[in-house]
Amino acid sequence: MIRRKIKLDLDNKLNELKINLENNYKDLAHDALKELQGALEEYKESGELKEKDYRKYRQLTDTYAMRMQNYHH
Repeated sequence: MIRRKIKLDLDNKLNELKINLENNYKDLAHDALKELQGALEEYKESGELKEKDYRKYRQLTDTYAMRMQNYHH
């Protein structure tokens, strides 16, 4: 099971991404996605995030990355 601190951190970053997308803040949404992806990889490499949880969040980030693929100025 994922630790509460890690889950809160990842969920907060995911929520920030969603809010930025809803408000059409494209640059901030891209930054939030990069931050979420970085945190996800960091937790996985440190062993704090199990493979099952990593795959769950990775699938979410991949979905958002595809959705944001054509977001440009």
